[in-house]
Amino acid sequence: MTNDSPLAPGWLSYPDDVNRLNTALWARDVARDGDELSIGGLNVGALAEQFGTPLFVVSENDFRARARSFKDAFNAAFADLCGGVDIYYAGKSFLCTEIAHWVAEEGLRLDTCSGGELAIAMRAGIPGEHLGLHGNNKSDAELGRALDVNVGRIVVDSLPELERVAALAGARGTTANVMLRLTPGVHASTHEFIATAHEDQKFGLSLAGAAGSSSPAGSVAASGDHASPAAQAVAAALAHESINLLGVHCHIGSQIFESEGFELAARRLLAFLAQVRDRHGVELPELDLGGGYGIAYTEADKPRPPAEIATAMADVVGSTCALLGLRVPRISIEPGRAIVGSTTFTLYTAGTTKSVRVDVDGADSQPRRYVSVDGGMSDNPRPVLYDADYSAVLASRASAATPVLSRVVGMHCESGDIVVRDVYLPEDTDAGDLVAVPGTGAYCWALSSNYNWVARPPVVAVRDGSARLIVRGETEDDILARDIPRTTN
Repeated sequence: MTNDSPLAPGWLSYPDDVNRLNTALWARDVARDGDELSIGGLNVGALAEQFGTPLFVVSENDFRARARSFKDAFNAAFADLCGGVDIYYAGKSFLCTEIAHWVAEEGLRLDTCSGGELAIAMRAGIPGEHLGLHGNNKSDAELGRALDVNVGRIVVDSLPELERVAALAGARGTTANVMLRLTPGVHASTHEFIATAHEDQKFGLSLAGAAGSSSPAGSVAASGDHASPAAQAVAAALAHESINLLGVHCHIGSQIFESEGFELAARRLLAFLAQVRDRHGVELPELDLGGGYGIAYTEADKPRPPAEIATAMADVVGSTCALLGLRVPRISIEPGRAIVGSTTFTLYTAGTTKSVRVDVDGADSQPRRYVSVDGGMSDNPRPVLYDADYSAVLASRASAATPVLSRVVGMHCESGDIVVRDVYLPEDTDAGDLVAVPGTGAYCWALSSNYNWVARPPVVAVRDGSARLIVRGETEDDILARDIPRTTN
């Protein structure tokens, strides 16, 4: 007999022990140390006292371990096919100078998608040849900087951009290393806003023929109205002396668990490379299959381990290349969330709490408890952007109180400011308690804002019993420094 609420989603189970951690959601060095949550041997109460809340807490050891697991698994799976894999950490998920150092020290490369991210990489001293630059609307300044530091790849997103890269490289008397981002028409099983390989969106060069054309998807006609944008880009890139065309790239979306989308994308891009070979007599040496591997935000999520992903991908690439008579290109991937997401939790202090009654069709109204915390959509906008679900625990103590369906909400002046939509927390969770939300390493601090003029939180890295700031929290002085005051005569 359970006390689960009819308001709870079907995937949310009633906890037998509200104090027990679901370890799949947390960094590997997070535990209950006595009654209190700890990370790397440090209790959260001590962290809150030293650094305040809200606070992003990242496990350095866990980050490094997850980075190594991708590198080792993919290198092993592809060793006999193409000698290994280049792992580009997707900096957009979360990037600061210290994270960039960890990426480089673990033997990964770094994918950037703006001049600012490129500046972080340069500040960290990452060699240009280990960097990539993405983006659907790169400025000439960003492209120029990439060329000046000799980035290993510029991922070109459109035909006009290809011409700009060629002109900028030619003016510098250099050659640009280019990959072409293609949209293979794969509909990934994820939120609409983070599915990126179908036709009707802003990214990439379509594999499909021109509108009104009967050309098959991926047709590599030499030029003309019936060639696909992807085919036109290949022909143009090969014709430019200032372009070194490395290969092609795709990214089907984010937070994906099923393997079918990745496998279909790989088959379509390899077929396209075979058509390029047949038309132009060139076997392009590289293929980037992007990232988007999902993590566990709640008990409903079942991510695949890197070794399983790598083995499945290697099987598809190897068998498809054999069928096409194609030399296996050097493979690269771009995990971001899958490395950093689970390494981090956000620590909040609870404030106002209340219980409400919610009408249920055909039944008596049911209670829902609201727990307000001292952060919210300014440090995690994903729930309001993508309907993202998270979990939470009472972190500063254990509780013997009854678990009740709760909603963790922020302190912003928006009714949609929800951090965790549905979670069972102890009924006695109250003001002053610390609440921890796991899985906030990816796209939380990176998407953070100053909404309501709230300062962005600090980021603390924990390793082997010590904690240090890697990004300091903003202050009101930081915010006011950009606000131009009225001058007086």
